[in-house]
Amino acid sequence: MRRSGPAGPVGDRHWRGSARLAGSCALTFCGLSLLVDRCAGSLTFPRVLLWVTLSVALGAVLLPQRVSAGPGWLAARTPWRRYIVRTDALAAVRQRDGVCSHLVLRDVHGHRLELDPRILAANPLLWHEFDTGVRRSLRRGTLRTGADLLDRLGHRIDEESARAVFRASGLSTARTSCTPPSPPTG
Repeated sequence: MRRSGPAGPVGDRHWRGSARLAGSCALTFCGLSLLVDRCAGSLTFPRVLLWVTLSVALGAVLLPQRVSAGPGWLAARTPWRRYIVRTDALAAVRQRDGVCSHLVLRDVHGHRLELDPRILAANPLLWHEFDTGVRRSLRRGTLRTGADLLDRLGHRIDEESARAVFRASGLSTARTSCTPPSPPTG
């Protein structure tokens, strides 16, 4: 019997590139700091330790969450902790606005996860696993808050995916009017 969908857990396909960028920013900061300190003639061993420590901290702050999903769960790993929610037992979904909008997911077991919705939009397999779990939550009646928010997010992700397919195939996404042209006057 053949399963539909992914064979195992799926992850953010753009995470490695983002992690490389965070690492290169931290290394660049370290190198430039050491270079400037050396040129100023004030480079000592304690200052080297300071710059290296600050660079490691910068890399840890810039490192994005590593998001993965499987049947009925969604997880996000930070350098310090792993957060996991049961998508098939979601209780509430809210959107936290600010500089960068985040989804705040809570399951019936009390677990909480914050997630940038752009990660779901950029990863169709992650979105599929998440959406499948949300549909199970809706069928079971556990999701009481935020279903409309997820519905709007789903429509936006579907529209963006369709536009990407049209662009890749060379088709125009320009909207045309279905009304016939008006007859000439005169």
